[in-house]
Amino acid sequence: MTDGASVSASGSASPSGQPQFGIRSDAESGVVDVVVIGGGVAGLVAARQLAHLGNTVTVIEARDAVGGYVATRELAGVQLDSGAESFATRKGTVAALVTELGLGGDIVAPNPAGAWVAWDGGSAPLPAAGVLGIPGVPLADDVRRVIGWSGSLRAYLDRLMPLLRVRTETDLGDIVRRRMGRRVLDRLVTPVVAGVHSADPSMVDVHTVAPGLTQAMTTQGSLSGAVMALREQAPAGSQVQGIAGGVHRLIDALEADCRYYGVTFRTRTRVASVTRGDDAADAAVGRPWTVVLAPADGADAADGADAADAVPAGNADDVVLLCRAIVVATGFRCGLALLDEAGVGHDDDAAASSLPSSPRGSVARPSVAARDTPRVPSLGEWPEPASIAIATLVIDDARLDAQPRGTGVLVAPGTPGVTAKALTHSSAKWAWLADALPVHRHVLRLSYGRRGPDAQTGDAGSRPSAPPEAEASGAPARAPESGEPTASTESGVDLATVLADASTLLGVPLSETDVAGFDTTIWSESLAFATVGHKARVRQTLAAVEEVAGIDVVGAWVSGTGLAATVEHARATASGLAAELRGDRRLDLD
Repeated sequence: MTDGASVSASGSASPSGQPQFGIRSDAESGVVDVVVIGGGVAGLVAARQLAHLGNTVTVIEARDAVGGYVATRELAGVQLDSGAESFATRKGTVAALVTELGLGGDIVAPNPAGAWVAWDGGSAPLPAAGVLGIPGVPLADDVRRVIGWSGSLRAYLDRLMPLLRVRTETDLGDIVRRRMGRRVLDRLVTPVVAGVHSADPSMVDVHTVAPGLTQAMTTQGSLSGAVMALREQAPAGSQVQGIAGGVHRLIDALEADCRYYGVTFRTRTRVASVTRGDDAADAAVGRPWTVVLAPADGADAADGADAADAVPAGNADDVVLLCRAIVVATGFRCGLALLDEAGVGHDDDAAASSLPSSPRGSVARPSVAARDTPRVPSLGEWPEPASIAIATLVIDDARLDAQPRGTGVLVAPGTPGVTAKALTHSSAKWAWLADALPVHRHVLRLSYGRRGPDAQTGDAGSRPSAPPEAEASGAPARAPESGEPTASTESGVDLATVLADASTLLGVPLSETDVAGFDTTIWSESLAFATVGHKARVRQTLAAVEEVAGIDVVGAWVSGTGLAATVEHARATASGLAAELRGDRRLDLD
């Protein structure tokens, strides 16, 4: 062992009664199997999986609490989700995790009434038979109500037009415009894509947001036919679910389970540096990573600065952790900086000599010097992230009891008098929330911020990409994001704006005197996974990571948008890393 570090192994009982050997607190020795940088959903899921498989794990989080984009705030006496409020049901991934954590009985489906769409000229229920707003039956009554007879007839021409270049196309907006016309694009597809992906359809990759759509077009002969084919393949029932009491309960359950299995949490803590052991002694004991920690200051902990925001190293309060592996569970800017600092994607003699010699899995890796190393795309090659503001309004108004716009409203760009991109009538969407409120009280959530040619340019979309202290330190600037987009209560969206937007969208004039609670959270540095070219950049990044033993990356920027994608990827990645560590367990415990 180097640096005088010693390790003590201990065992503890698992829920099944079996001892879990190798569970040790990093406080006992300064040595752990895995350090997870970032305490968002991806980081917690990865930490839990690694700990369940017998590894010692420490989670680093700059804020005073974990959770990332699954967050909560108390408003008017009720705990409300201020981030994610539902999850996709596909594959049952999240539901399985929720059930494992003892919350399976609290999984709930939303009100099936559905949402409306608003545009310049009116509002109407969102058509039922569609995919991302693309209608499967262009002449249906609910479609004509939104785009009119002329729009429906133009959309129906899709059934008569020949297919050209379908397999090579990636731009969803261009496909919809050419096949079905501008009204379908502007009034149906754009509001839905903005609501789901915070991006303009011209920016998103059709293969990412609607897998199988272009292939179905070639077999069905039209876009509308492809939509109906995909809908027939989809499982019956709601496409999303929630948790009674709020999705934020998932975080409490994850953290509790992690602690049960011996995971150590270091909150209000930053990573000052990450280095690989570069001598034979370090490699021989299987301990190639050194992680230097430093305390996050009060402002950073409160505002959600990244667990790996750059800070000056060498302070008296610095803590050094030695570990066999690292999981980068931060947002993309910080993740890129950490991967670069760790030497991922470097093709030079230094990187080759310091690369841990153990292979990933059972496949031996040729040395870095023997062939070209995959390169991680630089920061400038990634799209500029956006900031999304979530305004929550608790209001007393009996007129909302009728749920005038179902579960909410998606907003087409250019809708007069409205700056929000969507409104969710939360107490109409979730029965558990309605039951928790006094009579005639309602909860509304409005979201602000778009990517694309019609993006709003107010404060909610123009936050700085790096904190001043990072720039002043002389270290690489890392954005204030904690595993997932960063939460902040600073906002340019005021109560008057939110009330005006809600009044217009709901068709009910709302008064400030009836407001029981108001709060705004900004999720900054939100990166759209669905943008054209993103998958290729992610593949390139993961290929570079794959070349280096003992490091992995998780999070929405590599897995995809939403809890389902994040959980599935983090779990699989952690399982793979655990297998790698089992196959190369060289840590000296003498």
